[in-house]
Amino acid sequence: MSARPPLRDAFDDYLALRRALGFKLANAGRLLGQFVDYLDKHGVGIPTTDDALAWANLPSSASSNWRAIRLSVVRGFASYLHGLDASVEVPSADLIRRGPDRATPYLYSDSEIRGLLAAARELRPRFRAATYQTLIGLLATCGLRVSEAIALNSTDLDPDEGLLVIRETKFAKSRLVPLHSTTQALLAAYITLRD
Repeated sequence: MSARPPLRDAFDDYLALRRALGFKLANAGRLLGQFVDYLDKHGVGIPTTDDALAWANLPSSASSNWRAIRLSVVRGFASYLHGLDASVEVPSADLIRRGPDRATPYLYSDSEIRGLLAAARELRPRFRAATYQTLIGLLATCGLRVSEAIALNSTDLDPDEGLLVIRETKFAKSRLVPLHSTTQALLAAYITLRD
């Protein structure tokens, strides 16, 4: 006789346990709820690998990354169920091939950066040219993310210390970026032009 609670109760217990451990599971909780609904609709009491795959591959037009995410969510729940009842199958992680998560970064050579700056210099009006030159220069010299560079204000430049303050970056942190004297001079000239 199995000690496994009914599937819906096990789902609630699983989410409660994971959340008590500090996981938010907002998206995972929603997806798992859909998986349990799918199992209920199909009269499944003990989920199998085939059930997990059938659900994870819905809709058929979904990307492989999305299907892999859905299977990953089910795997966590299936592992929990397997701890309660050894007859519950835990699907293998490699059943759905996941594509690359990100594009491979491209590092621009010095000559390519000079070419971008030269092309930006040709833009009109003059202020647009200066804006793009400054943006490209900051990205190339300071290692900023595009969103960080775009969010900068003139108060983020500390000319006395030669620092740029990047506020509320990834993970809601701030950081200081030291500036080369030439970068600092070009930023000051851009601020003057903009003002």
